[in-house]
Amino acid sequence: TAWPRRCAASPADETVTTNLEGDLAFALELADLADRMTFPHFRSSDLRVDHKADASEVTIADRGAEAAMRERLAAVRPEDAVLGEEEGLVGSPDATSRWIIDPVDGTSNFVRGVPIWATLVALEHAGELVIGVASAPALGRRWWAAKGLGAFADGRPIHVSGIADVADAHLAYTDIAEFYDFGVGDAVMGLAQRSWRARGLGDFWMHVLVAEGAFDIAVEPVVNLWDLAAIKVIVEQAGGRFTDLLGEPRADGGDACSTNGLLHDEVIAAFTALRGGTTRS
Repeated sequence: TAWPRRCAASPADETVTTNLEGDLAFALELADLADRMTFPHFRSSDLRVDHKADASEVTIADRGAEAAMRERLAAVRPEDAVLGEEEGLVGSPDATSRWIIDPVDGTSNFVRGVPIWATLVALEHAGELVIGVASAPALGRRWWAAKGLGAFADGRPIHVSGIADVADAHLAYTDIAEFYDFGVGDAVMGLAQRSWRARGLGDFWMHVLVAEGAFDIAVEPVVNLWDLAAIKVIVEQAGGRFTDLLGEPRADGGDACSTNGLLHDEVIAAFTALRGGTTRS
């Protein structure tokens, strides 16, 4: 698929760069590569689905796309570390730059023929997330952002909504049972009852819709860094806020909340009230 580009093509022979436009172009190239690996397997009749130790699904599309991205990263950015869902961390944990990749975010959707899944690519430089790309070829859509350069969907700038009251807010959430498993089910149900409208969406989809202004709040109770790193950059560069459910601005807290910013403190207060205001180290 030929996607619109925010910036010029990345110089393939550079191994290290602090030029965010070049980094973004390379991240988009990685997403192109993953799309070529994943999309042909979507809704294929011979797709084999395996299960990992945690019972989550994994397919040849997940493994193949991550392997292809890692191979490209090793060739172009050999000094950078790479953290991925399928193979973990490769490279020095002290590397200045670390790529964080999820070959198929929404594998459960992927294996059931639901088109809401995406490849996520993020770049962390000197401990800060600075690049985020979410590519959803089955939807024909792509979102990207770089620190200081704004957020885009299919080449158009995007921005969060201006909704300032939960009663007027559009709320997205993941599996309700998981919220109760982690002791915060009453918080999300209370928000749902107070909001204008609440819908279960999950995965990357609900967060990029917050970035676009279609939703105003998205929350999930259990999630990994590779699911969130790219999304955090996109939401924040679209003018929103992205934290864990205790309000800490991180993508590695194990849970997540994205909002338009105006509603964030009120949403976080609903969750911290159930947890006694506990903070993570």
